[in-house]
Amino acid sequence: MIGIVFSTTEEAEPFLNNYERGRFSGLSEGEALHDDDYLVSVLGIGKIKATLRTDRLLTHYKLSGLLHAGTCTSLVSELKVGEIVGAQQVFEGDRIELATPSYPRMPLATPFPKIDGVTLVTQDHTVSGATELSYWQRIADITDMTGYAAAYVAAMHGVPCYILKIVSGHAGVEDKSLRKTLDNSYDALADFMVKNLDKINAE
Repeated sequence: MIGIVFSTTEEAEPFLNNYERGRFSGLSEGEALHDDDYLVSVLGIGKIKATLRTDRLLTHYKLSGLLHAGTCTSLVSELKVGEIVGAQQVFEGDRIELATPSYPRMPLATPFPKIDGVTLVTQDHTVSGATELSYWQRIADITDMTGYAAAYVAAMHGVPCYILKIVSGHAGVEDKSLRKTLDNSYDALADFMVKNLDKINAE
């Protein structure tokens, strides 16, 4: 059984409503539902919730893999809004010091064939109004608030982790139609997952 974790109910809802005719519909943050193939849960936003709830899932359920799916912000112009990518490396980006990190960079297998692999930095805290990218942002392609925590806990449990993201914006670029962009992103991600879950890590 593979675990699928989202950060928010908004990200998860289109998938919950479309997978197997809505058998997981109504899932709330912190809950988990499963069938014979997949367990689905909503972790909540941020590294603390992601760490605690991922650990609880992996302690209570015997999972063969963990897929974290959701939206991300692009840090590079090459990635377009609506593009679906897989993290091939993830690191924690809230540290100020640049010395040997307490939390190592983690290489990951990309979850599905034929999607581009990118570098993800996970940050709970960003500087509001900053005009320049931080060091950690400059060496990454995308950023989120959950991915590293889920991957780190999975590694501690010896469970393979995959991260699937859809670009919903660019750092420092205002989107006047943000609500519509996010809704479109959630729908596109759900459509991709429903069509491709059986191909996870097929390579």
